[in-house]
Amino acid sequence: MLRIYTRENQCLVPTDLTVTTDREPTLPIGQILWIDLLHPTPEEDRFVEKLVGVSIPTREEMEEIEMSSRLYSEDGGEFMTIAGLVQLDTDSPLLTPITFVLKGQILVTVRLAEPRPFVAFSTRAQRAGTLNVSSGENIMLGLLEALIDRIADALERVGAKIDTISREVFHQPEVTSGRKANDFRSVLVEIAREGDMLSLVRESLVSMTRVLTYHTAVTEDSNKKAIKDTRQRIRSIQRDISSLADHSTYLSSKVTFLLDSTLGLINLEQNHLIKIFSIVSVCLMPPTLVASIYGMNFKHMPELEWPIGYPLALGLMVVTAIIPFAYFRRKGWL
Repeated sequence: MLRIYTRENQCLVPTDLTVTTDREPTLPIGQILWIDLLHPTPEEDRFVEKLVGVSIPTREEMEEIEMSSRLYSEDGGEFMTIAGLVQLDTDSPLLTPITFVLKGQILVTVRLAEPRPFVAFSTRAQRAGTLNVSSGENIMLGLLEALIDRIADALERVGAKIDTISREVFHQPEVTSGRKANDFRSVLVEIAREGDMLSLVRESLVSMTRVLTYHTAVTEDSNKKAIKDTRQRIRSIQRDISSLADHSTYLSSKVTFLLDSTLGLINLEQNHLIKIFSIVSVCLMPPTLVASIYGMNFKHMPELEWPIGYPLALGLMVVTAIIPFAYFRRKGWL
């Protein structure tokens, strides 16, 4: 999908274009500030490359791990790729590459998914006077702010979920061992899910920090007269990212604590079960010894001739089982 935003009365006006191999679409009237590519086709890539004068990165180039492939300058344009988060409202959040290409006053975004902040920013930008959309740089900063706000909401939900898990772990009522095992199993799954979310959030925040640092350095190196308000806005975004990174680190420490505590409680439950089996084994050892003695096939065993020998042996087995059990109860081992 190819969508072009032009500026009109301090707001953005979107226009969807269809590019085919037969013909090129007609450009909208007005100053083009933002070109948004979502799952671009080869024809759309070539059209934008011809329009802006830069080479649009491919999917493989956007997913490269090396910083030289994510942050670079070419043909007078800045190419910056971040790791954006999608599906934050589900149990399966994902990272997706989002590339920002700045050339002059035009911003080109290349996306492989539809993050909700892009939709929210586009909707707000179409209302006059709501956002600063005077240049492609301001639009990029606005998109980053929208992504950061979305991450902040996600961290707030993760914090609330961690508090809920903590109450389940440390304040759960007494239940049977089988029920506890099932509860702990579900708790471990929830803790792992929140820990995975935090790792994705931190990776996304790190990528945004690198993009802002690179953009600031390129702007200063090219002797551009950066507007004071823009510099302050970038510093404000960096402070927001830093605070969110610190908060995610704090939540990660809580997740680690909950994980260790849950595993410790699981070990206590296992030790309790093993202790019960050990005590039962000890209590059954004397009766087993009695039964083994009177089960031997010796001819001369006086007790075998007694009329009360059988009930006496049974009573002896019961008594020898009760004695160690009473001793364990007295010691507080049961």
